[in-house]
Amino acid sequence: MIPRTLFDADLEGFRDSVRKFLEQEAAPYHEQWEKDGQVSRELWRKAGELGFLCPMLSEEYGGVGADFRYSAVIMEEISRAGLSGIGWGLHSDIVAPYILNYGSEEQKQKYLPKMASGEMITAIAMTEPGAGSDLQGVKTTAIRQGDHYNLNGSKTFITNGQLADLVIVVAKTDPKEGAKGTSLLLVETAWEGFEKGQNLNKVGMKAQDTSELFFQDVKVPVDNLLGSMEGQGFFQLMQELPAERLQVALTAVAAAEAAWQWTLDYVKGRKAFGKPVIAFQNTRFKLAELKAEITAARVFTDRCLELHLDKKLDIPTAAMLKQHTTDLQCKVMDECVQLHGGYGYMWEYPIARAWADSRVQRIYAGTNEIMKEIVARSF
Repeated sequence: MIPRTLFDADLEGFRDSVRKFLEQEAAPYHEQWEKDGQVSRELWRKAGELGFLCPMLSEEYGGVGADFRYSAVIMEEISRAGLSGIGWGLHSDIVAPYILNYGSEEQKQKYLPKMASGEMITAIAMTEPGAGSDLQGVKTTAIRQGDHYNLNGSKTFITNGQLADLVIVVAKTDPKEGAKGTSLLLVETAWEGFEKGQNLNKVGMKAQDTSELFFQDVKVPVDNLLGSMEGQGFFQLMQELPAERLQVALTAVAAAEAAWQWTLDYVKGRKAFGKPVIAFQNTRFKLAELKAEITAARVFTDRCLELHLDKKLDIPTAAMLKQHTTDLQCKVMDECVQLHGGYGYMWEYPIARAWADSRVQRIYAGTNEIMKEIVARSF
């Protein structure tokens, strides 16, 4: 098949170490974490000790100075193993870049080393009960009062929400200005007035803590504004969203590859009408079709990864990638469940979990309908 030229021997060695770590430290406990609704903090600390959190940070901030390919390897291996409860990608490759790219030196020194060690777990709070993909519709406010902002509002569907110690909150510092009045604030969850709501009971991703967050007169120091001035939040969000959508695509393709392999192994061993299920033409043709589509998606994704490494991945291309790969992921999961028959609907089979986990990929990081709108506007 088509080789992945972006990944050299060093990266493949790193991949092996990540895979072994997940096999030993995560896979045996994931079923319990599904019941708990969250992974253990111990896993985060162990990952931090091995440099699996925020690897792109320089040593000055607690990282190892790796490029984004190392993060891609971590995300792919988590997805390939079906360990959907592990929220490292959001922590390491969404929250950390916001602080690194827009934070003050004091903010970087205060938060980034703790993020890299696993001592501090992070989240980003964009979505609200009345504002999902429409970030301009955010109602949460942060009104300046002297040396602090008075933060009020609520968020929902927040990944890492229960475990989080620090949250980037999207809020209106000037409610009259729409997008121009949007700012990002670094908010510590221990502060008075910050309340974590229920851990939401989702269709899939059962081990991932996904929460409601509430803010009632939370006093956020002015120094915790992300950026040099108020009103930069919408621009900051738009700059970072292509990277987030690339991450979704990387996990989508890795999950699809894993599901295809599970299904191939299953149909080789499963018999129907006296012969293996793989012997039926329909089975072989379905798998051949899926293999071609997954391979095409892999090539597209790797090219976008290459563009991202060169800082050339633009908003429309990232939108196309996210929409295409997540639509394909859902298609692959559905076809693979079908080829498993009744067993594909049983929770103890990895394909059942992967099918349930996949559906949200078309919703978060901007719905796929919004992705199509972004692409259409670029014509």
